[in-house]
Amino acid sequence: MKQGIHPDYVECKVRCGCGNEFTTRCTLPEMHVEICSACHPFYTGKQKFVDTAGRIDKFKKKFSGNYFKK
Repeated sequence: MKQGIHPDYVECKVRCGCGNEFTTRCTLPEMHVEICSACHPFYTGKQKFVDTAGRIDKFKKKFSGNYFKK
């Protein structure tokens, strides 16, 4: 490998939006994520909607009317 062109591979502290923290190795010293294995529905088995942009509420507001009523 060429010397001086590769980034440093350091220990990385990862922080999730749920409050979980863990360490791994990465080229960044610190990383912030929205969802991790401690709060993801696939790993926890619990249904949870992750909606940071308000898309679910916007959808419900837009399509809340009764369209089949005459």
